[in-house]
Amino acid sequence: MKYSELVDVYEAIEQTTKRLEMTDHLVRLFKKTPPDVLDKVIYLTQGKLYPDFVGVELGVGEKVALKAISIATGHPEDEIKKMWIETGDLGTAGERALQTKKQQSLFTHPLTVEGVYSGLEKIARATGDKSVEMKIKILASLLHDATPREARYILRTVNGKLRLGVADMTIIDALSITFATKEERPEIEGAYNRCSDLGKVAVALAKEGLEGVKKIRLQLGIPLRAMLAERVKSLEEIFEKMGGECALEYKYDGLRIQAHMGKNVTALYSRHLENLTDQFPDVVENLQAAIGDHEVIVEGECVPITPEGDMLPFQEISHRRGRKYDVRKVAEEIPVAFFAFDCLYVDGEEFLDRPFPERRKKLEEIVQATDRVKPSTMIVTGDIKKAEAFFEESIAAGCEGIMAKSIGPDSTYKAGARGWQWIKYKRDYKAEMTDTVDLVVVGAFAGKGRRRGTYGALLMAAYNPEMDRFETVCKLGTGFDDETLFSLKERFTVIDHRHPRVYSEMEADYWFVPEVVMEVSGAEITLSPIHTCARGEIREGSGLAIRFPRFTGRWRTDKGPEDATTTQEIVEMYRKQLKKVE
Repeated sequence: MKYSELVDVYEAIEQTTKRLEMTDHLVRLFKKTPPDVLDKVIYLTQGKLYPDFVGVELGVGEKVALKAISIATGHPEDEIKKMWIETGDLGTAGERALQTKKQQSLFTHPLTVEGVYSGLEKIARATGDKSVEMKIKILASLLHDATPREARYILRTVNGKLRLGVADMTIIDALSITFATKEERPEIEGAYNRCSDLGKVAVALAKEGLEGVKKIRLQLGIPLRAMLAERVKSLEEIFEKMGGECALEYKYDGLRIQAHMGKNVTALYSRHLENLTDQFPDVVENLQAAIGDHEVIVEGECVPITPEGDMLPFQEISHRRGRKYDVRKVAEEIPVAFFAFDCLYVDGEEFLDRPFPERRKKLEEIVQATDRVKPSTMIVTGDIKKAEAFFEESIAAGCEGIMAKSIGPDSTYKAGARGWQWIKYKRDYKAEMTDTVDLVVVGAFAGKGRRRGTYGALLMAAYNPEMDRFETVCKLGTGFDDETLFSLKERFTVIDHRHPRVYSEMEADYWFVPEVVMEVSGAEITLSPIHTCARGEIREGSGLAIRFPRFTGRWRTDKGPEDATTTQEIVEMYRKQLKKVE
């Protein structure tokens, strides 16, 4: 198939902003495309070479492109760069350079789709010491044989800016018109949602019709497109949408992961189908231990945690994204826990079309809970008060809020779709603490892992002058350097029972005389069913807690315990957060 035929359609698509017209142009293209080339045509039209989950990119930088254009046209690189700056588009600059070619080609070969795709594939796969020279040589060869307008789209493709604006759903529309019917479109979209590969779906459809599409099932190592949730503003609305009763899960503040685990396949994919396997080797090993010999596809959330298992802000996990070096070292410094929330495939059997309660039951059967892998925290209820308490628990644990999931017969997993069967509910506000607070150390929890032998986290309290007692407000486990961490045991007076002036519903591993004051920062102040600070003042049965507390490094030796931040000051800070959002 001539590459110029593809370019004809690209130019026509660029001339319109109407989806129906784009679809018509694609139908015209697909009708003339041989089935064996159809996947390549679709990938190129998407501006890539493979489905996203393959993770292979062209990797052509500015210098490589300029050098290749210069070789193909005879124009100096500075001259081409000037054209690029003037036009704002590498493709147009290359087109101009070819129109004013300084060296005429004696021999050229008309470009084919297969030839262009093969050349771009070689560029993407080039590695090693000579890879840059190889990329330049291949790209220059393609441009040498290209017409000016063909060069425009080749260069836009390698630059990652094809700019056609053709959405996946528009391609599916065109495929259904070309090879099926409007009524059969859902089958085509469903196959795409299962395999995340439009090229594969198109070839199956062109060669075998709808029967070929129906053969596309879940496959270990091939990610499906994620199911998405709607959002509401109240718990009451959730129960209205869910028919009065539903499952509620913690909405973890982490990285959504689709894990494919089997004897010959281990792969972790992000919500956007990025392969993250090499960045999280610890997660792979922990999942293998928790799942055993099963072959599964499960979804979960990777959440950064302290060595003691307390959740940390999502930002902490960003330090592990995109790393190629020191992966193991960073994994030890920033451990993560995997909270599994759905089960999609087990030992050759799909579970997409099973109701959520059935999928959840299977998940709990196959995942053997460990410190680093466990099913998400969940309840089933139709009671608004229980839902409110569960929501507060999730926030106190370090989560964003809760997820509500339908438990009815139609609660299947709808890959790639957003609907009311899943609803997310977060707080209406998120305001950072504007001030640090000075808190009293009243207890501690035993350290684990690299903190074994010292304290893993400290139990911190505010002072209530009216009751003359210290009320817990957070567990503090971050902000310590190693020297400080291993000197903690020398700083506190240990007693064998909770001090009578300490009001705590948490059982610490160690209790201290409340005498040491530390400066602490945090993300925000939230309602808590666990901590006792200002218990009952804002809401019955709830206290206040500092979310994601961090030691600033400052020991307040200038303050006695009664000089610490008071419970009333914490209450006022909480109320200011609400006013700030209002």
